[in-house]
Parts: sequence; C-alpha cells; structure tokens
Amino acid sequence: MGKVIMINNERMGQGETELTTLLMGNFLRSLVSSEKKPEFLIFYASGVKLVSEGSVYLETLVSLENSGVEVLSCSTCLNYYGLTDKVKVGKKSNMKEIVEVLLKFEGTITI
Repeated sequence: MGKVIMINNERMGQGETELTTLLMGNFLRSLVSSEKKPEFLIFYASGVKLVSEGSVYLETLVSLENSGVEVLSCSTCLNYYGLTDKVKVGKKSNMKEIVEVLLKFEGTITI
C-alpha cells in the first residue's frame, strides 16, 4: 500500500517565512518529479490554503492530482478560513473520510 501525506500548514517547518515557504514549494515539486507518489495528500488546518484560490502551488497540486494522487481537504478547516467556495484542486472531505483513509494505509507522513 502507498503512503498518505498530511499537510497542516502553508509552510514546511518552522523558521523564517521566506525559507519555510520555499521548502514547501520544493517539497511539492519534488513529489511531482518523484517516480513514487503518495496515494493521498490530505490538507487540514491552515494547510487548506494551499489548495485554494490564490495559492502559488495550484499548478503543482493539479499535476499531482493528474498523476493519480487523491487530494482531500478538511471541510471544517475550509469553512473556518472562509475557503469553502474557493477550493481549486482536489475534493472537500470530512473527518470521517480522513480517518478511514488514515486507518487504511500503513504509512502516514505529516508535513
């Protein structure tokens, strides 16, 4: 079985915004060029901003989705940030579905 990658922030790691934003972009682009891909990318907390209108990562995420990666976003989080109608890639999900995905796959990576 494949991996599930959970993204809970707009940036990767802690530190200077410029650096952590650069790291997130590098990570996502590296996934596109990687031979192995995760089964799912799950976005929650402020990570849902990455799949929404205005995100600089939309093209990269669409490429991942087109290569077979399923992109899920937490609907509670989207609602909290006022992004429910601004999702541009993947599908809106709920915690029940997210839990089912997490329990189905053996490998989960949180970014």
